[in-house]
Amino acid sequence: MPVLDTRAVAALLREYAQRTALRGGNPYRAKAYSRAADSLAVLADPLDVLIAEDRLIEIPGVGEAIAEIITKLHKTGTHPSLEKLRKEIPEGVLEMLAVPGLRPDKVLRLYKVLGIGSLSELEAAAKDDRIKKAKGLGAALQTKILQNLAIAKSGEGRLHLHRAASLLAHAKDSIQKSQPQLKRVTIAGDFRRGCELVGDLAIVAETPKTVKAAKPSPTDGLQICLSDRKHFGATLLFATGSASHIEQLKALAAEKGMRLDTDGLHKDRTLIAGEEVEIYRALGLPFIDPELREGRGEVELALKGKLPKLITDQDLRGILHCHTDASDGTETLEKMAKATRQRGFEYFGVADHSKSAHYAGGLSVEEIAQQQREADRLNKRFGKDFRILKGIESDILADGSLDYPDDVLERFDFVVASIHGRFKLDRKAQTQRLLRAVSDPHTTIIGHMTGRQLQRRPGYEIDIEKVLRACSKHDVVVEINSHPWRLDLDWRWHQAALEFGCMLSINPDAHSIPELDHMHWGVEMARKGGVPADRVLNAMPLPDITRYLRQKRRSLARAA
Repeated sequence: MPVLDTRAVAALLREYAQRTALRGGNPYRAKAYSRAADSLAVLADPLDVLIAEDRLIEIPGVGEAIAEIITKLHKTGTHPSLEKLRKEIPEGVLEMLAVPGLRPDKVLRLYKVLGIGSLSELEAAAKDDRIKKAKGLGAALQTKILQNLAIAKSGEGRLHLHRAASLLAHAKDSIQKSQPQLKRVTIAGDFRRGCELVGDLAIVAETPKTVKAAKPSPTDGLQICLSDRKHFGATLLFATGSASHIEQLKALAAEKGMRLDTDGLHKDRTLIAGEEVEIYRALGLPFIDPELREGRGEVELALKGKLPKLITDQDLRGILHCHTDASDGTETLEKMAKATRQRGFEYFGVADHSKSAHYAGGLSVEEIAQQQREADRLNKRFGKDFRILKGIESDILADGSLDYPDDVLERFDFVVASIHGRFKLDRKAQTQRLLRAVSDPHTTIIGHMTGRQLQRRPGYEIDIEKVLRACSKHDVVVEINSHPWRLDLDWRWHQAALEFGCMLSINPDAHSIPELDHMHWGVEMARKGGVPADRVLNAMPLPDITRYLRQKRRSLARAA
């Protein structure tokens, strides 16, 4: 059998991961195979070279054991363990693992009890009400399958931002090490545009005229575009996209008697612009940030000189909505605050779960008092340059009320009001639930407004416009939750929030020290939504946000 290329080996390793998951046992083994397959899919160096040089363990997620499996798959096109697993389950059953919330044990039961052997058969069985009648499956699973089939189809082959970042960083590093003659190795594609899910993994590199660069063999995930210095900017522009944005630039060029293509901007046969900035300038446009390039009116705004100055990581002055080991976090208040300070921030807003969140160790009234005493003690030690802001993530109950009495809510510097249950209320009831929470004078921020988890579950049904208008009316801040599984509120609603007069807050929802760095993904979403720094609550320096929160509490006292 001929030696397999990288793409084929990655596909086989992913199949190995899926079949291992269906076998049961240690779930981390299957996840390890899956992560290694992701890394192979964006491999920049030829696989046969890495094997020959005994460098497979340089690939993220590949240890000695997985390296042996990859080598065997590469040389023989199969593996004894894979062949054994193939005899147990038909290939079509693997498709069902793509449905969010459908665990391997349930997939196996669907196959063994109902004989369902593919995604299409699963959809037919769910629509025919056959799943809810089967023992060990039931109506709830059937509803979840029907709900999540669309997610499985739409999210196929796409990665969460943080995972794409890791793979692309490794690919870029590999290219720079293996081909040092390449210059300006730059990540492009929809990752550069800040898309919440990334499928178009692309890298652009400049190659010297005198040196012929070896273009890596294509894989399922990674596109590598090589260009000379003269045409690099145009290559980067086209590799970044989006297709709609590029088409609008082409149309504008045509109106001006020019031609835009992957070789640059031309007037007749003359190249008049080859760099990105030069192309935009020659078209009469300021530079349009990659995050805005979706064909959603950014070219018209640029022509009118009305592009927003987008927020940056450096604009953020503090962190809000974080958890500690008092509820379901992994670190103490002191450690989380110190880690925040070490990152150059001026304040840390603790917002542990409230008493209704039993599953997350929600705080009792006594535990709140204890945490606030600890915050006061630490604040004395920190001095004037850093402060712990005392907050809570209060559950919004089914009727829209918050789950502490007023006298407890008044003790906090800020309150993040969030929904954590009863997701299946109808659109009207769910909207009314949020509207009541927004109208509660204790509410400072509405957390992860739609409750979505990317590639896991859709958001609950609400009238987002109505909720945003209410947030503006009641001076309630709208959260951009930076956790890469959430990224909620969706960036497509940010302009509406701004137009209605809302303030936004970019929050990490961190449950550990590393998760504090999720802030960057929230900034990416805010940039994609066209959000400037002056509309972000935690872009305020410490004195200003302290004053803002104090004034809100004073308004609350006057209303009482």
